[in-house]
Amino acid sequence: MLWIKSLHIIFMVTWFSGLFYLPRLFVYHAMCEDTPGKERFKVMERKLFYGIMTPSAVLTVIFGVWLWLGYGFSGNWLYAKLALVVILIIYHYYCGKFVSAFKYDINQHSHVFYRLFNEFPVLILFAVVILVVVKPALF
Repeated sequence: MLWIKSLHIIFMVTWFSGLFYLPRLFVYHAMCEDTPGKERFKVMERKLFYGIMTPSAVLTVIFGVWLWLGYGFSGNWLYAKLALVVILIIYHYYCGKFVSAFKYDINQHSHVFYRLFNEFPVLILFAVVILVVVKPALF
């Protein structure tokens, strides 16, 4: 099970790296004025989202479920963590929507919006790590 835990952590770190970097690309893409620059951002966003983030998200969930089944974790901390994972998956989905909007040149958000959007996964990461390590007694 330690191999499974290691793989879960590795893919979680990879997924979060993308969740931190992709919205930063959105910030720069929203500020970009030249066509070659916009096209370059489209390629970077597509490769990051589909080539790294999405496979990492899927593998994080797979290995997380494997751990859950193998260890039989229980407790309110786990349900809180799972709720945060669902929220993170929704965030990931919205990242994909923004990749698509930029792809078709229909982005409607400013770089300021993406700067704020970029901060959300940091809060989720803090909460998840605290829940997993401390396992606080909730409710």
